[in-house]
Amino acid sequence: MLKKILKNRRGEGYIDVAVLVLCVMLVIAVAVSVLPVFVTKNKLDTYAAELCREAEIAGCVGSETNLRAQVLTEKTGLNPNISWSKSGKIQLNQDVTVTVTVQTDLGLFGGFGSFPVTLKAQASGKSEVYWK
Repeated sequence: MLKKILKNRRGEGYIDVAVLVLCVMLVIAVAVSVLPVFVTKNKLDTYAAELCREAEIAGCVGSETNLRAQVLTEKTGLNPNISWSKSGKIQLNQDVTVTVTVQTDLGLFGGFGSFPVTLKAQASGKSEVYWK
């Protein structure tokens, strides 16, 4: 009798569909929690590139780059730590590198499984200003 019940395959499709829907929902939930980190990384790369470009055009790291950093912070909503390879005036064709880092939470399923991730972006360029 038990053997006959175990071999019965009626209703199997419903269980398969339920498991499939559960798996799809878990994949979507993980994607929704991880994708914002990729968006933040993209914003951080753009932030670093635009900040470096400002240093190239101005030929120095100082008030111009600080002002540009404030504008970028307002535009992107990021408030990263900024470090420069040089400060002050940068002579024509000298290299300058900016590194920006920001810490964000990679939160899986709300507070459960949440851990901090440090994102880092770096951009480099050459000064376009000749200082006498």
